Amino acid sequence: MKIDKDKIKELTNCLDELGLSELEYADKDLKIKVSKWQHAPSDSSSKKLEKDSSIKSKEDKISSGIKITSPIIGTAYHSPEPGAKKFIEIGKKIKKGDTIMIVEAMKTMNHVPSTADGVVKEICVEDGQPVEFGQTIIILD
Repeated sequence: MKIDKDKIKELTNCLDELGLSELEYADKDLKIKVSKWQHAPSDSSSKKLEKDSSIKSKEDKISSGIKITSPIIGTAYHSPEPGAKKFIEIGKKIKKGDTIMIVEAMKTMNHVPSTADGVVKEICVEDGQPVEFGQTIIILD
């Protein structure tokens, strides 16, 4: 069997043009798989690093008060469904046990209860934002 170097070159060029790291081509008896290892971080990796650093800087700027943290890793939502009324708003008085947010993890919607009574002073995460375990999500006065 003769190796079709032109076809391999063409597929390798497609990797760069389309921003792929792996490509597989099959035609009758011929099957070619090309892949590349990237040395530099991709755009998505650098964006993730920027996002992580912005989360850390927001954590540093959080004001004083009663901090309520996320009990799990997931995606935070301010309302039970898109377009619905938000659970909390700045200035709203809440009681211990009231749902303040939903954190979705592995397709499960987890209601996050307030761990204290108070008035919402600050909402530290945006709707649809990923949150980490222990990350401050709201601050109460």
